[in-house]
Formats: sequence, structure tokens, C-alpha cells
Amino acid sequence: MNKRLAVAFTGPSNSGKTTLILKVARKLIHEYKKEVAIVKHDPSDKASFDVVGKDSYKFSATGAEVIVTSPARTTYFSKKNKDLDEMVRLFDKFDILLVEGLKTLDLPRISIFRDRLDSDYFPYMNALAIDDSINISEYEIPTNVDILDLNNSEDIISWIFKNAKEI
Repeated sequence: MNKRLAVAFTGPSNSGKTTLILKVARKLIHEYKKEVAIVKHDPSDKASFDVVGKDSYKFSATGAEVIVTSPARTTYFSKKNKDLDEMVRLFDKFDILLVEGLKTLDLPRISIFRDRLDSDYFPYMNALAIDDSINISEYEIPTNVDILDLNNSEDIISWIFKNAKEI
């Protein structure tokens, strides 16, 4: 089996995490021919994935672990929190795992910011992805943090290949 890599992305709401992950994932899949898996953390449990009244909703509402399969996709609904190892097993085959959020996971982490930095993130970040809306000379960024161009997905991917954790 090829080595599998994992990296996490954090940042405040509306900083561009999802947009960056989408750009990186598309490039990894289409240009690098990599199998990509994505985990998104929903800390306030607000995301909705199913439609009230449909069978999959009814099955999931029982509290059971549910898999819905069709010729085009397989969707897994769980009412239990999964740790990283359990999520990795669910994905089975991938080259790169991109995680949005979950700052407690022991993964190399890229923090994304626009307009202003929040130093509360500094202890959790290994890289800082920003655009020109931030003047980094106004901040005391830890010396071990790499500075990346938020708008250069190639820059981000190079960092991932060099720094992601093998899992």
C-alpha cells in the first residue's frame, strides 16, 4: 500500500477553509491523480445531510448506524462520534486525507485567515495560509510556522507533501 498522508485545516468561520480544501482536493484528484478523502468537523452539530420524511432519515433517526447505497454513491450515517482511526478505516482507500477543523487531532495543521489573525490558533498551527489582506509584520508569528499564500493551491499542496503526517 502507498503511504497515506493526512493534514488538517483550521481557522475562524468564513476564513476560506472550505474553499481552500475544495481547490486543493480538485487539484490533487485531477492533476496529481490522488485518491482524496475529506473529514469535516461540525462542532455545533448544525449540518443537515438528509431530508425529513425520507427512509434514510427515518433509519438514521432510530440511532442505528446506517449505510445508504446506490449505483452512484454510498453514504454513511452515524449517531456516534468517531476517532481518526475509525474514520480512516471507513474511507478504506485514499492517498491524502484533508481534515477541516478538529484541532485536537495530532495532525500537521494549516490555519487560514483573512483580514486579521487570531493568536489563539498559534499553538495549533504548523503553517499559516493568508492573503494580502493581512500584514504579517503586525503580528508575532511563532518562528516554526510556515507562511503560505492562501491563493496559491500549488504552494499549499507542496507544503502538504512535505509536512503531512503518514497514517
